[in-house]
Amino acid sequence: MNRGKGHILVVDDDEYILLSTKMLLEAHVDSVTTLLNPEEIPRVLSERPIDVVFLDMNYQAGDQSGQTGLSWISKILHLDPSISIIPVTAYGDIQLAVKAVRLGAVDFLLKPWQNEKLLSTALSARKLAYQYKKLERLQSLVQPENSLDALIGASDQIQAVKALILKVAPTDASVLILGENGTGKELVAQALHACSGRNKGPFVQVDLGAIATTLFESEIFGHVKGAFTDAREDRIGKLEVAAGGSVFLDEIGNLPMAQQAKLLRVLQEKSLQRVGSYRSVDIDFRLISATNANLNEMVKNGGFRQDLLYRLNTIEIVLPPLRERKKDIVLLAKHFLGRYSRKYQKHSLSFSQEVLNRFQRYPWPGNVRELQHAMERAVILSTQDTLIPSDFFFLQQDTPASPAESLNLEELEAWAVRTALTRHGGNVTRASEELGITRGAMYRRMEKHGL
Repeated sequence: MNRGKGHILVVDDDEYILLSTKMLLEAHVDSVTTLLNPEEIPRVLSERPIDVVFLDMNYQAGDQSGQTGLSWISKILHLDPSISIIPVTAYGDIQLAVKAVRLGAVDFLLKPWQNEKLLSTALSARKLAYQYKKLERLQSLVQPENSLDALIGASDQIQAVKALILKVAPTDASVLILGENGTGKELVAQALHACSGRNKGPFVQVDLGAIATTLFESEIFGHVKGAFTDAREDRIGKLEVAAGGSVFLDEIGNLPMAQQAKLLRVLQEKSLQRVGSYRSVDIDFRLISATNANLNEMVKNGGFRQDLLYRLNTIEIVLPPLRERKKDIVLLAKHFLGRYSRKYQKHSLSFSQEVLNRFQRYPWPGNVRELQHAMERAVILSTQDTLIPSDFFFLQQDTPASPAESLNLEELEAWAVRTALTRHGGNVTRASEELGITRGAMYRRMEKHGL
């Protein structure tokens, strides 16, 4: 869709300035509207789209309504937050320009100006206005697909989690979700948002473990054009996209200390500055975080800031592993069977009783995510109507015994190594990563246990 060249409004008490500005800009934009009296601003904004407003700040005693240029900035942004405002001031009054920027102006222009400066400022402000309009569209699209109903289970553990979500969701309290990988922390975050008063706003998920250290500030806080080599245009960060909604910081335990300090400062001040910008932007979102790490232990070991943890864990929700939700295993398996049977047009599929029995005995080290992936794979590869143990590679006779069958440390270690290797098809690198050890340590343990 062609977004056009933009629409500009110029407000000044000097007719010559209005005429010369219009003549300069109208060849580069769709329209230029001029006003001698700022009291007409609300009418113009209601009648036509405006992307940029050049606003004279040097009315001698305010306009006839008694409002000064500074007060008009707030009023314009209240009428349309996406408009980029450029205050124009004479006499080199930098202090007035700085106050205007703090109120929400995107830049300022000093009289007398050079035509090139006026034009470049107008085009940059127009681009920023488009970014805000794009943000509004994103906010209408970035919504979670799931609600509380997505947390499937009849066990006491999962019912307690649902009850806590319903109690906490209506508040704006920060929530820290704890649990092993694959337990459904993202679903809990989505449910918290869906059941909150912010559910009309966006739900923005940020995987902190997947963001490179060098890109952290740009991704989270945004940047302005020219802030660094590849910054070819202004970019809105994730926290701004989440305005009016919820932001889900996944894998918060992976955040390096230097980045923890930057995030803490933003959370404390409830405002941020894009990389390369001097303008502070207010932020308004509900904070939800998640990790499989023991943050309290990390605090003791100097790997996590205690003051940041206090900001994150006003409420803690702990998700139990699937092996502790025996009552839910079959329920979840049937749910995923139904989903993937419909997806792959295999509507007659069912389970053998032996499969369900073995599901109950299997320890599910990958939790609900492992069960989901196992079901999709089995449905895709199935050649008969009834799923049997051979349709699930981890249910073969040589499957490692459950750790519940032994508390001997040597046997538990051997079980963990076997299970990791089995789950990853013998891939030592992936198995060692899941166990949290190096490849060398993995090979030593494999030799130790004759694997």
